[in-house]
Amino acid sequence: MAKTLGLHILADLYGVDPALIDRAEDIRDLLEGAVQEANLTKISSHYHQFQPHGATGVVLLAESHISIHTWPEHGLATVDVYTCGDPSKAYKAMDYIINVLKPKRVDKQVFERGLVESSEQSEEIQTLLTGVR
Repeated sequence: MAKTLGLHILADLYGVDPALIDRAEDIRDLLEGAVQEANLTKISSHYHQFQPHGATGVVLLAESHISIHTWPEHGLATVDVYTCGDPSKAYKAMDYIINVLKPKRVDKQVFERGLVESSEQSEEIQTLLTGVR
């Protein structure tokens, strides 16, 4: 039986209030809130303010990462949530971001990453290859 190691959610958020996504401080509060809400493990983070508009930020997680890039002049934010382990944490983080930003439209794609064989199947394959149990 195969399983995936991670869940990767990409979302384009349209019709976001520009005041919510223009400043790096607000982006920091948003991503840090998502980390707390989803019970993720923060390693580090970096945020940058663009001129005259917009911000970007990334949080490096033990589970992987969360990032955002914004265009307040277009009411647009692109968000990337990738976690390994419990897939519900990726959904919780993305749902938090969407609930805070309240976009008029969300285009979202979800990818299962890192398909691996389960330990039972791996043992069977190893036995076939080596003849050793």
